[in-house]
Amino acid sequence: MASIIFKGLFATAQNTPYTGQPLTGPGGAEYSHHSVSFFDAAARADGYWLFEPADPKPDSAEVVVFMHGYGAYNPMSYGKWIKHLVAKGNIVIYPRYQKNLLLPRPDAFPANAAKGIRDALDLLNTGDHVRPRTERVAYFGHSYGGVITANLGVNWSTYGIPKPTAMLLCEPGSGPLKGARLDNYEGLSDDLNLLIIVGEDDYVVGHEFGQLVFETATNTPQRNLVLQRHDTDGHRWILATHSEPYAYDLDFDSGVRNYTTKRVFQTSRLNEVDFNCYWKLGDALIGYTRESKYADIAFGNTPQQRFLGRWANGKNMRPLDVFLPDNVPMVKPVAAGSIGK
Repeated sequence: MASIIFKGLFATAQNTPYTGQPLTGPGGAEYSHHSVSFFDAAARADGYWLFEPADPKPDSAEVVVFMHGYGAYNPMSYGKWIKHLVAKGNIVIYPRYQKNLLLPRPDAFPANAAKGIRDALDLLNTGDHVRPRTERVAYFGHSYGGVITANLGVNWSTYGIPKPTAMLLCEPGSGPLKGARLDNYEGLSDDLNLLIIVGEDDYVVGHEFGQLVFETATNTPQRNLVLQRHDTDGHRWILATHSEPYAYDLDFDSGVRNYTTKRVFQTSRLNEVDFNCYWKLGDALIGYTRESKYADIAFGNTPQQRFLGRWANGKNMRPLDVFLPDNVPMVKPVAAGSIGK
């Protein structure tokens, strides 16, 4: 196993919510832990970073596996979202799966990610770590991480990792690379709770892969496809690009600088798309899976699920579009561009 470096103890909960963040509920600033313990075991391509709740430190916690996009093997890229998940009481495992932008080939990504997950769980069951509860593990994946996550969702038993009970695919896709993709996703389990979010203006990977998973996961009835669209009140813009899930935080900066980290710094925005789309739906998905809470927010094309926020004048922002399994979407395709995520 790779050497483990304790990187620090960092504050998670905010004294006040971020601008636009709700006080309570899914996506909100209602936190049960106030610090995160950050561990680095990511020197190798099959390594991982580990984030554990602290202040107060629990004896055990549920697990979220967070799969980064292509090249985003610097966990600062999603740092504020990770802090949010940890402050809500989750252990977050962040597999690396890449050595650099060229190696290994994408076919090796799922096996590398799975090894990182196994090694992280082994570590958590030793020493003074928070013990992982693995009966209801949630898997989140952005961009190429969504492709890897879907692959692991089909092949979890082969890879010896916990069965996914909840899965959130955020702007998933592989661009011109096809490694780790499957022909179809009929192999996803019938008791998986699955949400797929695509952006109207995702010109990096487009909508094709998200729709492929949604349309072929025919043995998984509890699945929704969510389309987030851009909007403006004439003063502010809400965008719907491939970069919306980024929420960088330099507390978790590994020092890596590449094409992807440059993109993160240029395009990361913390706003209602985070709080009322990605964070809200992720929290609701977890709550529904683990405690049968927030069913009206996680699934069903309800007003609560679609709500994205309000402008300063009190008018609602353009709500999310939600497609159910019996309503296959006619989403206007966008061309996939570079895979630099």
